[in-house]
This record gives sequence, C-alpha cells and structure tokens, in this order.
Amino acid sequence: MIKKIIGFLIFLISLTSLAQKNNISPYSFFGIGENASVKTVEELSMGQVGGAFSSPFQLTFTNPASYAALRLTTFAVAGQNQALKIDDGTNNETGSSASFSYLALGFPIGQKAGVAFGIQPNTTVGYSLLEEINDAQNTLIETNLFTGEGGTNRVFVGFGHKVGQNFSVGIEAAYIFGSIENSLLNRRSQVPLSTIDKSDSDVSGSEIKMGVQYQTKVSEKLTVRTGINVGLSNELENEGSRYRFSLVNQGGDVVNPRDTVLNESFRSTFKNPVKTTLSAGIGEENKWYAGLEYEFQSALTIDDGLSVNNRTFNYGESNRVSLGGYYTPKFNSITSYWQRATYRAGISYKATGLLVNDTEINDFGISFGVALPMKGLSNINLGFELGTRGKVTNGLVKENYFNFRLGLSLSDTWFRKNQIR
Repeated sequence: MIKKIIGFLIFLISLTSLAQKNNISPYSFFGIGENASVKTVEELSMGQVGGAFSSPFQLTFTNPASYAALRLTTFAVAGQNQALKIDDGTNNETGSSASFSYLALGFPIGQKAGVAFGIQPNTTVGYSLLEEINDAQNTLIETNLFTGEGGTNRVFVGFGHKVGQNFSVGIEAAYIFGSIENSLLNRRSQVPLSTIDKSDSDVSGSEIKMGVQYQTKVSEKLTVRTGINVGLSNELENEGSRYRFSLVNQGGDVVNPRDTVLNESFRSTFKNPVKTTLSAGIGEENKWYAGLEYEFQSALTIDDGLSVNNRTFNYGESNRVSLGGYYTPKFNSITSYWQRATYRAGISYKATGLLVNDTEINDFGISFGVALPMKGLSNINLGFELGTRGKVTNGLVKENYFNFRLGLSLSDTWFRKNQIR
C-alpha cells in the first residue's frame, strides 16, 4: 500500500502541474460557470450511469446510499484532459484544457455502513471571446475581449447504511466555495484610451443530497438494482467587487491603468431547486451490468437585481437520460490479464437548462472506458468521451469535444485491528 500511495502522490502532483486552465468553453461565461460532472471515471465511462450501482471496493458518487456497500478502504483520484473544437458558423477554433477531477477516500464502518469524503470541482470558468465590430465599409472600428477564469469546488462527506438485507439509505453534505474573475476589454479605433470592466467574486454555499438503493436477486445469477437520490434545494452566494478603469490603447496584452471611473460591490444569489435522479439496472455480479438513469431539475433562478429581459441568458428546466454498463470477461482469471479487465460504454443526452438568446443548449455524448487491474482489487481507469454541445444559430457556437480521463482506484484493508490467534 505504501508504494501505491507514493504512486498516487506522484500522479496528483502531475495533475496539479497540468491543471493550469480548467475550462475553455465559451458556455462557461454564463452564471458561475459550467457545471462539472460530479461522477467517478467509472460512472462517466458508462454514460454517467451510477445511481443504482454499488460496490464493496469501488466508489460511486451519484448516490450516497452506495457507500453502505463498501468493504474495503478505497482511495480514488482522477483528472481529465479536454480537446475542444468550436464552430461559430464562419470560423473554427480548437483548444485544450487539463483539470483535476476528484480526490476521495471511502471506508466501511462495521458490516452495514460506510463513509466517504473528498473534494471535487463544482463549476468551472475559462473563456476568451473576441467580438469584432465593423462599419458599413467593413472596416474594423471596435473590439470587445471577454475573458474569465476560476470556478467553484465542493468538499463533501457522505454516509450510507444498510437497512435489512437489500435496502440501503444514505446522506451527503457538501460545502461549496470558490472565486471567479471576469473582464471585458473595449477598444475603439482612433481613440487613445480603452476601457476595461472587471469583476472579482467569491462564491460560497452548502448542499445536501439523500438517496436510497434497493437490490434483489431475480435468479441465481441476476440481480436487479434500483436507486433514487434527491439533491435538496440550496442557495449559493456570489459576492464581490466590480470596477471600471481606462487605459492607454497600446494594443496587444499591455494593460496600463489610467483612471478608475467605477468601483462598487455587488451580491447575487443562485437558487438551485431540487434535483432528482432515478436509476435502475440489472446484471451479474463481477460479470456485467446494464443501467438506465433519468435526472431532472426545475429552473435555476438568479437574484441579482436584474430582470430577465436585461440578460442575454436565462435558465429553464434541465434533464438527462443515460444508458450504459460494463462487462468483465473473467473477474478472477489467472491466465489472461485482459479477461480481468472491465470494459465500459454508454450514451448520454442532456438538456442543460441554459438558455442563451432564447436558444436551449443541449449536450450529447458517447463514452467508453476500461479498468486495468492492478495488484489486489485496485485499478487504473481510462475513460474516453466524444460529444457535441450547443448549435450554430442565434449568434451561438457549436462545440465538438473529446474528453480523456485517467483515474486511480486503490483498494485495501485499513483500520482493522490485528487479531491474536
């Protein structure tokens, strides 16, 4: 286990060095950023399916009731790299970003309960958008450069407990925190001074999620699993300062402040309604599993003193449908390494709820992955996802993305007293 922990630390350090920019999507401009997938690499590789699944040596973040099944201490860490192609109908741009995904530890408590805690990204902000304005003769007369970075994280602790043979309940509490920086640089031709609007804000809040799972055998080999988890409504406070100043119009990235014309504080509240996830699946333990998941939520609301008509974006109802599963040829094979590997695949369609220029932003992805067994019950998890988001209409952009995810799941026996025989 010591060697595994050392390897994990090296892995974490490498992730930290890579994760200088955690998002490059123009859609992270809105609100407090793009929502991160609060899922493990294993779940994401199955199209985000996970609400009904539980394992004695694998963490599943969707439903806290799954922690009741833990029988080994499990250490999980992951990161991802995203390659993005952006199409605005006229031009195409490409970019990439690397980011930390999660760090978590779960362990059993007796024979009927388990606990997990860790840290995960909650939202991510990372965009650079250039707007060019031409006159009637198609001569460039003005540019607006929008940039932003930051996001929020969540520190969580969850508890699951078995009630009877087949029924489990769970609860998870999380504290959300982070900071976001946005700026708008306006430059006009033949004007010696430019202006820049900047805002720096801190986001904080908390959330609670509850879940239940039920499983029963329908034959000697087959087990049916169901799960329901509910994220209770919560509020996130966004407080910060907004200021505007002029600068000498030198071009490039040079910023030479001249006069401050605005300096004020602001406060806004993001109200998240109840989010419900329904899951069901069937499979043979340590062999295969197929699951279906449906998630839905009412519209998020923002209280910032502005009417909806004063914004270019709004929120509506969101929902997600996912289908996925895994297959392990022979869990305990001693003759073939690849028969012990676990292969995953899935699809997912999500209406994000974000409305920009009265256009709904939807997301469709196809995912697959493989768990490469290490010594004992530990795994290296590789995940891949191809997808598309948004559309080229009403001044919006279409994104085609490829996500590569790498995770470690280290399972062993901890916290057990030595027995004298």
